[in-house]
Amino acid sequence: MAFDFKKEYKEFYMPKAKPAIVTVPKMNYIAVRGTGDPNEEGGQYKASIGKLYAIAYTIKMSKKGDHQIEGYFDYVVPPLEGFWWQDGVEGFDLRRKQDFHWISVIRLPDFVTEEEFRWAVDEATKKKKQDFSQVEFLEIEEGLCVQILHKGLFDNEPESVAIMDAYIEEQGYENDFNNDRLHHEIYLSDARRVAPEKWKTVIRHPIRKK
Repeated sequence: MAFDFKKEYKEFYMPKAKPAIVTVPKMNYIAVRGTGDPNEEGGQYKASIGKLYAIAYTIKMSKKGDHQIEGYFDYVVPPLEGFWWQDGVEGFDLRRKQDFHWISVIRLPDFVTEEEFRWAVDEATKKKKQDFSQVEFLEIEEGLCVQILHKGLFDNEPESVAIMDAYIEEQGYENDFNNDRLHHEIYLSDARRVAPEKWKTVIRHPIRKK
């Protein structure tokens, strides 16, 4: 059976609909950076998702080709994730979606080195005849965070964030946003196939002791 990150690391991918504090270790990602409204048709964000999945599946399906990656094991491609921020705003302001900066990511298995990542980019470039120069290998160690499972529309996320903020206040913590510690979302639902009111999204924020 293919290794499924969501099932094997439930504490990071399957939280409950109430806040919890977690320490998130270093993980490696396929990443694309951009700016602007994620809902814009033909915009940077939607294009970035296609590039991420192209590289993710090039690596996953390498088992069927001549290039064999050392330590490879079969796995389910992890869910799409996003780190979001706006200049001069702590957290995020959904009224100003055009001002978003974002890093779209998909987690990589640990057997994928930077060298193997570069191979995958070259391979996807040749096969798909697209420009993948914006795609990067990114290492992130989030550390101490609070997270919650948000159900429903993205525009209703402030309701879940308010619950998180109240929880960390009670526990003696505070938010710790900076240039490296950002609002983080993990998308557990396929927005193309699931009704918006049933979407499930992990929201994760960096925190520190007061």
